[in-house]
Amino acid sequence: MAKGKLIIFSAPSGAGKTTIVHYLLNRMPELSFSISATTRESRGVEENLKDYYFITKEEFLHKIAKKEFVEFEEVYSGTFYGTLRSEIERIWNAGKHVIFDIDVQGGLRLKKKFEDDALAIFVQPPSKEVLIERLSGRGTDSPEKLKERIAKADTELAFAPQFDVLLPNDDLTTACQEAERLVRSFLNL
Repeated sequence: MAKGKLIIFSAPSGAGKTTIVHYLLNRMPELSFSISATTRESRGVEENLKDYYFITKEEFLHKIAKKEFVEFEEVYSGTFYGTLRSEIERIWNAGKHVIFDIDVQGGLRLKKKFEDDALAIFVQPPSKEVLIERLSGRGTDSPEKLKERIAKADTELAFAPQFDVLLPNDDLTTACQEAERLVRSFLNL
């Protein structure tokens, strides 16, 4: 198996990491998106096998027992997310580098496991108030889920210093351009 590198983007929900990852995927054919497995329901236009591998909690627990995950976590109560080993292998076998849009804990676990072969970038929102505005503006979460995401953001922001790079997202265009510069430099492109 050819071994590529890993580009990890983590941040609290609403910080802009998904938008930045999509920007990079459109500009850099050397990258391929790591599709996470999750037990949550799909939101909006999300598709199975494209946005996530949507699986049942029982299937997820079975895969944990068979050690099929590189990392996994119960991100919200009863809702699991994880990275399948086979997903990284699929991308490396295609001769590409893996790019992740992943929660903070998962991002740090991947960095610890892959060390110098991984670049861990934390997308820093301008402020907690802006984060709350962005999450509320999505209109995809129930008030309870919104409250849960906002509470989780406080915890996630505390982990920012453990990442290789803090990428401020005060201006999306600037953040996307800086992300591309960082990734190209890490991959020697």
